[in-house]
Formats: sequence, structure tokens, C-alpha cells
Amino acid sequence: MQKKHGWKLFFTLPVLSWALYDFANTIFSSNITTIFFPFYVQEIAGGSERMDQIASTFLSYANAVSSFFLVVFSPLFGVWIDRSGRKKRYVMSFAMAAIVFTALMGLIAPQNLGQFGGLPASFTFVVILFVAAKFFYQSSLIFYDAMLPDIGTKETMPVLSGFGVAVGYMGTLVGLTVYVFIGDGSFAKAFLPTAFLFLIFTLPMLFLYKETAGPIQEKRTFFTGYRDVWETFKDMRQYRPIFLFMIVYFFINDAIATAIAMMAVYAKAIVGFTSGEFILLYLVSTVSSIVGSFIFGYVTQAFGAKKAVFYVGLILFVALLIGTFAVKRPMFWVTGSLFGISLGAVWVTSRIFIIELSPENKRGQFFGLFAFSGKLSAIVGPLMYGTITLLLADYGDIASRAALSSLMIFVLIGLIIHRKIPA
Repeated sequence: MQKKHGWKLFFTLPVLSWALYDFANTIFSSNITTIFFPFYVQEIAGGSERMDQIASTFLSYANAVSSFFLVVFSPLFGVWIDRSGRKKRYVMSFAMAAIVFTALMGLIAPQNLGQFGGLPASFTFVVILFVAAKFFYQSSLIFYDAMLPDIGTKETMPVLSGFGVAVGYMGTLVGLTVYVFIGDGSFAKAFLPTAFLFLIFTLPMLFLYKETAGPIQEKRTFFTGYRDVWETFKDMRQYRPIFLFMIVYFFINDAIATAIAMMAVYAKAIVGFTSGEFILLYLVSTVSSIVGSFIFGYVTQAFGAKKAVFYVGLILFVALLIGTFAVKRPMFWVTGSLFGISLGAVWVTSRIFIIELSPENKRGQFFGLFAFSGKLSAIVGPLMYGTITLLLADYGDIASRAALSSLMIFVLIGLIIHRKIPA
């Protein structure tokens, strides 16, 4: 546990190397999940109002499939944490897998492999590789989040969580430098440089972070995690606050995960942003995320994680409301800024809340369940969004606006349930 306080705490070797992995994986998240892979999908599958909706469906379903695999495996990951008491080895293994698949996306995309279903066959392979890369990236985060109690105390964890998220969003600024070399076309050229940057900033944790193993529980079998999920569901009365929060997180994360995945295509196809304008919008949103994560680290420390989560939900709802009805660029600039604040703050507040609510001997299991709740929503949200755009594709832009508006309903449900969590 870290004993230092003030700014010195942020620059200790364990904290800095831990935070730099947030820097590294956010490069993947911004470049691949949010910007250049969606641009690539629209570049290959879009082109008209109707086909832009079909491209949105492709993108939504790819994200949903990746999240499906994470839902299947996240209970097992909780067992690995509790059984070994270690997290770093798993963070590194999954990170390296994500880096390899991202690099393969860049190598396969320009290849001429013929046609499949009226689209380049290479496009199909790139989508499959994206599903794998995103799965491994998301898997690494389960173990990464569970490392927070190892580097901080109860008093310092809120601020450390905010610091990690802020450093992560600074990684976005570095990641976006690849745009200088690709411009407004051939967006697949961004995949290989992104893999390289992801690797470079993962190395500090690999070589500099010295892990102290947490408490090791009794030997647990491969299927223990799934049995634990079932047993914990049966014990809902005993863990009622954490289950209510997981339901809240399900609905709020539904909106966030889907909006992250669809933001680039929506801004370009519906609001009329160029690629360059969206990059600038995303930079502004990133700065908002950095500010939001730092501020909400202190908000959480001052008012508690429960109230902080509620405030994040309110900001997210307003962002989605303005975005749904945005007809001019200035409205979407406001949306991007508010969404950036909520995006940066949600990771800070939710990580701390889950730690506050979890008994120490079940923390790994509850982080697995936390991921289970969030990633289950990351299936439902994109599936819903993609299905709406598919069914209403003949109506053009109305399809995407209807899909985005549906996310407000999820946020409202989450906020209502949030009020039922015991103080």
C-alpha cells in the first residue's frame, strides 16, 4: 500500500507504471474503438444515407459480439484474481494479444482477397480481428482495475483512480497523432501505428511494476467463477447494494459503451462533420474527460461514490438529449464536451464504488461481476442500436437519431434504480 500523500504519490513507480497502462490502452480505445475503425467501416460499407445506417449496424454488431465473449469469460477472470492473488501477468498477456490482433488488422486491411457478400473479403477478416482485439483489450481492464487496492489506501484510491483515468485520456492525444499521416482516407493505415503505440506504453508496467501478491484463497476450479456468480445471485439479500449498483451500471454503461462505438459515424453521417472536424471534436472531448476524471476524483472523495455516480448519470443524459436533436455542429460540440466529462468521470466513480461495496475476500469476484454487468449491457446497447438502424435504414438519418434517443431511456432507468441503493 502507498503511504505517500500529495503530488509525490502520483510519481511513485508503482502508481506511475500502473497509470501508464491506462495511457496505453486508451490509445487503443480511442483510435480503434471510437475513431479509425468506425471510419474504416463507413469508408468500406457506407456511402449513402441508407448504407450509412447499414455501416452503423455492422459496427454495432461487431461491438456486441466482442462484449458477448467478455460476458462469458469475466466470471472466470474473477476466479483467477482470487486464486492467484496476482493481476499483472494477466494484464500483460491480454494486452499483448490485443496488440497482435490490432497489428493484424493493419496488415490484412489493404490486401486484395476478393469479394464476400458484396464487400471486400479483407473487410470481413478485419471485423473479426477487431472483435478479438477488443475482447482482449477489455479483458485486460478487469485485472487492471483490480490492481487499484494494491497501490493505494482507502483514502487515496479515489484520487489515484482519477489520476489513472486522466493519464489515460492524455494517451488519446498521443494516439491521434497518427491522423497526421493518414488524412481523410485509407483509415486502415491507422491500425499498425496504433498497435505500436499501445505496445510502447505498455512496457513500463511490464518492466517497472513490481507486484505484491494479494491474499490467496483456497484452490478454485475452472468453473468456480460461474458457480460463484450463481451463488452470489442467490445471496442477493446479503449483497443487495452491490447488485443494485450493478443494475445501475448496466443501464448507464449501455448508453456509454454504445455512444463511444457510434460517435464517429453519427457525427459524420448525421451531423455532417468531416473526419478532421471530428478529430478536433474528439480532442475537445478528451480534454473534457481529463478535467472530468480529475474533478470527479475529488467529488467522489468529498461527497462519496454514490452521489458522484448519480451526477455522472445526469450529465450523460443531458449529453444524449442534445446529441439526439443536434442539427448543427455547435450543438454537437456541446454534446461532445458533456459526453467527455461523463466518460472520464464514470470510470473514476464506478471503480471506487465497487471497491467500497465489495467485501475484501470477494473483491476479485465482484470485479468480475462488475465487468459482467457492464459487458452484458455492452451487448444489449449495440444490438439495440444496430437493430434500430437496420430496421429504419430506409428512413435515413432518422434511424440513427431514433437509435441514439433510445439510450436516454436506459440512463433514466439507471438513475431511478440508483435512488434505491442504501446510503
